[in-house]
Amino acid sequence: MTIETAKEKLKFTTYEKIWFSAVTILAVIAAILFPEEDVNGHNGALIMALYLLYTVLNVACELLIAKQSRWNFIVSIFIELTEITMYLLLAYRFATMATVIFFWLPIDIASFIVWTRHPDRKEKELTEVRGLTGWQEVLTILGILIWTVGVGTLLVYVTENLTTTDLFAGRRDIEIIVCYLDALVSALDICNGTFILLRLKEQWIAWYLEVLVDAAILILSKQYFLLILTAGYLTNTTYGFIKWSRYIKTHHSEIGGPKAA
Repeated sequence: MTIETAKEKLKFTTYEKIWFSAVTILAVIAAILFPEEDVNGHNGALIMALYLLYTVLNVACELLIAKQSRWNFIVSIFIELTEITMYLLLAYRFATMATVIFFWLPIDIASFIVWTRHPDRKEKELTEVRGLTGWQEVLTILGILIWTVGVGTLLVYVTENLTTTDLFAGRRDIEIIVCYLDALVSALDICNGTFILLRLKEQWIAWYLEVLVDAAILILSKQYFLLILTAGYLTNTTYGFIKWSRYIKTHHSEIGGPKAA
């Protein structure tokens, strides 16, 4: 890839520049005004630094996905390493952490390869995208429900017998709710990653739902700083879904089930 091609891939619109700058600046201001407290014996400044890094990397990744750029997967790898570190320090959200380790890291590498093999015929900086059929959506919803109940129940056992965290101040009822919400997030996360791999626009719907459930966890965990990233996600997810939908309609892409990637 030439330098000129790389520059073309990283060219952002005015909206994209404003969105990235606004979320980043707001995150920095919030980090200064509302420093994080120590958790599980770990310094609050370290936790806040991870929050801030996680935020900046995520807004960059979100923009690259909206632009149908394969380079989002490289940024995503750094996001996952940051996320794993956060969950280890905070000693919670084990379903999400397992999903990141065993699903997202390999799926990012595979997706980068798949997206590289499916460039748009006219605009090489874009990747071809498409959509799902109705029956596949029904099976997806059923799978999410089964996963949430099964993994959520397992997490309730793990948090009661094997580990604990300071985040909920001894509130076992809240911890149980978060266990099931964490299982739901991990299910939506897997759907999102699979849909991205297969270049399906429904990844935005899975991501939108995941962001809303994740926001509930953040509120219950009193991790209010990360709600800044949630607000940024919701605006850009709408933007990305509209862009992908217009692309599919304009390019007359085949709206069908997952085929050979």
